Amino acid sequence: MNIQEIVADLRAQRGRLNGAIAALQSLDGTREGRAAGRRPRRMSAAARARIAAAQRARWAKQKRTSLPKGKTATAAKKPRRGGITAAGRKRLSEMMKKRWAERKKQAKTA
Repeated sequence: MNIQEIVADLRAQRGRLNGAIAALQSLDGTREGRAAGRRPRRMSAAARARIAAAQRARWAKQKRTSLPKGKTATAAKKPRRGGITAAGRKRLSEMMKKRWAERKKQAKTA
């Protein structure tokens, strides 16, 4: 008997034992984790693609209905608010330079 046959035999015994344990637990009414001997359901790639396409369609419909009448999705984007213009930035820069110059001047006199 080689190692592969021994491993296969032990796995078969493990399967029988797991089945017996599951049967006894179902009589008792207690189960561990998921249903005994049942694998989790797997979704096929085609089913997953169908569900994803349906969800994208729902999102698109929701996006269309939330827009004001006559507006498209690109026109509905709000302009960016806040920030500072180039002229405002230049004004602040000049003010700060004056302030620093005054403080430097006061520091020399003190």
